[in-house]
Amino acid sequence: MLSTLHIKNIGIIDDLSIDFNEGFNILTGETGAGKTLIIGSLAILAGGRFSKEMIRKGEEHSLIEASIFYPQSELAEDGNIIISREIYLNGRNTCKINGKLVTVAELKNFMSKVIDIHGQHDNQNLLDATKHIKYLDGFIGTDLENAKSEYKEYFKQYNEIQAKLKNNYGDETEKTRRLDLLRYQFNEIEVAKLKIGEDQELEEKHKLMMNSQKLKENLEQVDSNINENAIEYISNSIRCLEKIEDYGEKYKEKLSELKSIYYELQETARDLSNLKEDADFDEYERDEVERRLDVITSLKRKYGSNVQEIIDYKEKLKDEIDKITNVDEINEALRKKLKETENKMKALCSKINEIRNKYSIILANKINKELKDLEMPNAKFNIKIEKQEEYNSNGYDKVEFIICTNVGEEYKELTKIASGGEMSRIMLAIKTVLADVDEVPILIFDEIDTGISGKAAKAVAEKMKLISKTHQTLCITHQATIAAQGNSNYYIYKEVEQGKTKTNVKQLNETETIYEIARIANGEITEVAIQNAKELRKVG
Repeated sequence: MLSTLHIKNIGIIDDLSIDFNEGFNILTGETGAGKTLIIGSLAILAGGRFSKEMIRKGEEHSLIEASIFYPQSELAEDGNIIISREIYLNGRNTCKINGKLVTVAELKNFMSKVIDIHGQHDNQNLLDATKHIKYLDGFIGTDLENAKSEYKEYFKQYNEIQAKLKNNYGDETEKTRRLDLLRYQFNEIEVAKLKIGEDQELEEKHKLMMNSQKLKENLEQVDSNINENAIEYISNSIRCLEKIEDYGEKYKEKLSELKSIYYELQETARDLSNLKEDADFDEYERDEVERRLDVITSLKRKYGSNVQEIIDYKEKLKDEIDKITNVDEINEALRKKLKETENKMKALCSKINEIRNKYSIILANKINKELKDLEMPNAKFNIKIEKQEEYNSNGYDKVEFIICTNVGEEYKELTKIASGGEMSRIMLAIKTVLADVDEVPILIFDEIDTGISGKAAKAVAEKMKLISKTHQTLCITHQATIAAQGNSNYYIYKEVEQGKTKTNVKQLNETETIYEIARIANGEITEVAIQNAKELRKVG
């Protein structure tokens, strides 16, 4: 349910808020007061087009926001959702759902599930032929659900098998090309005979090779210092302590410590001597290390950031080579399964088609009865069901609503109906029959009563009243008969403040509603008009 609508800086609307109610909400007022601007603002909020010329003169931006009670949505924590759209003169467009920024496309998609706007020649859903199948299936209900549910499972399998076949190199040229590439890549890695950690070891060794002269010079200096100086000095010190070790325990302890240092230093000296020898590299050895590093670097550039990733990639190559080598056998099994699945789908589609054809006659008859009630006795509504070449999520049927409005004419698509009044009544007839299966909770009618009067207007009023029992309904009207049916009536008017015209709205009480119905019916409020309005209201 649309609870509150707030519009700012749209045309002659300055800053307007309207609280709507459940049931049938009627909007009336003089021509040019801003009624259509209100509905137009809702259309913009539903993702419709917006022209910057619509921004109120002297303002930089327009804002439209609404509070909608829509507990069916996962976005509604407490049942309420706040929708807003703000548009600036520079073209910037900001759309939000519950404070979260969304694109216009996302806004439009969400609002198409919430609001359906009807004018004389526009309809967001009924005039969209792709949605007709949804209306028919919704009308059919449980008699179709099981068959469709089973079909959708097979349709899912069907698509999965087709995707596998597509990825399994069904084309011989593509298969050969791919196999040659995979084998080349596999052999390139295989010939390299990589070892885990080899690249780090080689890089460390190469670093030593590049600095071998510096290593040798410093290691020789260390060797000289230890062997020619440190060891000799410590050896002399040990002999000195041996001469006095009997003079006290503490001298023995220090002698023992110094001997330990001596032995450790000798071992360190041997190790350093070996390191000095390791720093000698010949030219051939360095070339071999660099060549090996070049091979690994090249493989890393193509197949992975380290040796482990390259080896893992080689295993994937092997798996794919095996798969392609045996692909004919695999594809044959898939094609067999695809055919079996398609046969099951075909049988279910035939069953679904039979059910749809049966119920399409029932639905068409119900709508034709409503059209007669709406003073269109010669109109004939029908539902065209055609088999398509390809399967889709609904089977293979294409469903389209068609109509013939005059005797002797051919059936036409709904979009090709010329008369606005006829289109309004056709739409109402369909909506009346489908009200229980139409999941869009808010219906908006913008002057769809244009071009009709008398009995037809009365019938339109009754149908909209009926629809409003299951859907919140907003209607702009110039017909007293329709206004009399309202549960909540609003008067839209304009006034001048500080040299500027602006739109205002007032929710009418019962007395004011009677006076407004009288004004619409007679053009002026007289005792006779008031009495007539009361009679209409009584009927309403």
